[in-house]
Amino acid sequence: MAIFSGASGVRFNPDSDLSGTIARLFVYPVKSCAGIEVQEAHLTETGLDLDRAWMVVDAHGMFLTQRVLPRMALIRPQLKSDEMVLRAPGMLALHVAMDQVEAPATVTVWRDTVPAWDMGAVAAQWFTDFLGQACRLIRFDPEVRRLSSLDWTGGIEAPTQFADGFPLLVTSEASIDEFNGRLLAAGHAPVGIERFRPNIVLGGVGAHDEDRVDMVRVDVGEPEGVHLQPVKPCARCPIPNVDPATAEIDPSVSDTLRTYRQDKRVGGAITFGMNAIVRQGAGQTLRVGQRIAADLRFE
Repeated sequence: MAIFSGASGVRFNPDSDLSGTIARLFVYPVKSCAGIEVQEAHLTETGLDLDRAWMVVDAHGMFLTQRVLPRMALIRPQLKSDEMVLRAPGMLALHVAMDQVEAPATVTVWRDTVPAWDMGAVAAQWFTDFLGQACRLIRFDPEVRRLSSLDWTGGIEAPTQFADGFPLLVTSEASIDEFNGRLLAAGHAPVGIERFRPNIVLGGVGAHDEDRVDMVRVDVGEPEGVHLQPVKPCARCPIPNVDPATAEIDPSVSDTLRTYRQDKRVGGAITFGMNAIVRQGAGQTLRVGQRIAADLRFE
C-alpha cells in the first residue's frame, strides 16, 4: 500500500487497512431540506460549516422533517457570502441574511430543547405557504453547546447543531453501488446517494467499509491532518424513500435495505452510513479528491 505524502510532509501509515479519497461533499443548511453539493467545505467541531444551521419548526417549536412533510425535499438553498437564498416550486425566492436574526426562541429537536433564534415573520410565512401548515424558520445559536450522545462517543464531548445527533454522516460510493445493484435485481430503478443525505462520500473503498473503520484520516496538506471518527451506525427512517427531485415516496428503498442492512449494534434497526465526530482538524478545509486512510476495527 502506498504511503501518502503531501506538500506539508504528511505521511500516512503504509500499513493502513484501506485508503481512498473524498469523492463528494454535501452541506444541508436547513435541516431536512435539499442539500448542496460542494467541492470544498470548512470543517468545524460541529461538522461542515453551516450544515443544519437552520431548522423548520411547527407552532410549538418542534422540529419538522421530510418524515411527515416530504415537500421539504423540494426547498433548495443556495449559499452566498452574505445570505442564504431559498427556492421552491411556485414560490418567489426567500432571502435570509447570514448575520441577522429576529427574536429568541426555544425549540426541540429529538430529546433536546435548546435556545435558538427565530428568523422572523417573512420567513415563517414563506415556509407556511409552501408546506401548508404553520411553520417558523429557526437559526442555531452558536453560543449553545448541544452534544452528541456521550454513550456513542465514548464520553468525548462532540457538539453538533441541528443534525439528528452527530456532526457528520459518512458513506461511500461502493455502498450506494451495492445498494443499487440490489434494487436493480429486484426490478426497481437505481437511486442517487442524495437519498441518504451524507456529508462525506468516500471513493476507492469497499462497500460499507465505513461501518468497520476506527478512524478516517484525511490528508489536508497540514502536519496535523484531519481525524474523523465513525461512532454510530445511522439508523434509517423513511426519508430515503423520498425522491429528492419530486418529493414522491417509493417504499422500495426501505424494503430493499431491510433485506440486508439490519444492524445488531442498534437493536436490529436498518442502517446505511456512519455518524462521525471530529476528533482533530477543526478549522481545516475538506476538499473533493483529498486522500484518506483508515484502519479497520475488529470487535
